[in-house]
Amino acid sequence: MASDECKGKSSWPELVGKKGEDAAATIEKQNPHVDAEIVLEGTIVPQDFLCTRVRVWVNTDGIVTRVPIIG
Repeated sequence: MASDECKGKSSWPELVGKKGEDAAATIEKQNPHVDAEIVLEGTIVPQDFLCTRVRVWVNTDGIVTRVPIIG
């Protein structure tokens, strides 16, 4: 399933460089159809696609390192 088939906002480039916890809260506020999960860089995660999930990749300082997108 492609992200254009999912409901609501699907990408948050403005959150790169922000605190992961703040980014997750912003994502869930702007798109109530998703759950944001904070993931430490280097963590192995399943490659399945879910319209209800946004991974917020953070470094060891808790700073967002990648553009959060639905998936």
